[in-house]
Amino acid sequence: MTQRTLSAQHPAAVGFSVLAGCLMLLVGAYHAIAGLVAIIDDDFYVVTRNYTYEFDTSAWGWIHLLSGVVVMAAAFGVFAARAWGRAIGMILAGASAVESFFFIPYYPVWSIVIIALDVIVIWALAVYGRQPSGQA
Repeated sequence: MTQRTLSAQHPAAVGFSVLAGCLMLLVGAYHAIAGLVAIIDDDFYVVTRNYTYEFDTSAWGWIHLLSGVVVMAAAFGVFAARAWGRAIGMILAGASAVESFFFIPYYPVWSIVIIALDVIVIWALAVYGRQPSGQA
């Protein structure tokens, strides 16, 4: 029996990888833009009082900018259908969700949206490449 490609095994595999890559680009761009805003204007984000994980806004800006660039770079590994791209993509999506969780008091609605997108990325990368049940 010859070895088949993932797209030949399951037509949706390519769709899941494209979905995950596109969402990673979107999430990375959000992080980068949010980071630039925090770096340029310290007073843009207002945090609630007595927040346990309060950081300097510029520090959050640099964290978001760097993580956004890394997530966007990892998306190209996913687009190239590399196994390391999938693994790194899931790790970075999890880290992005945690980062967004800590950013909720600064920008709640978008942080929750990004967490939801990160969960979809993890799901899409986890099911990517699985054979459908009933196939050898």
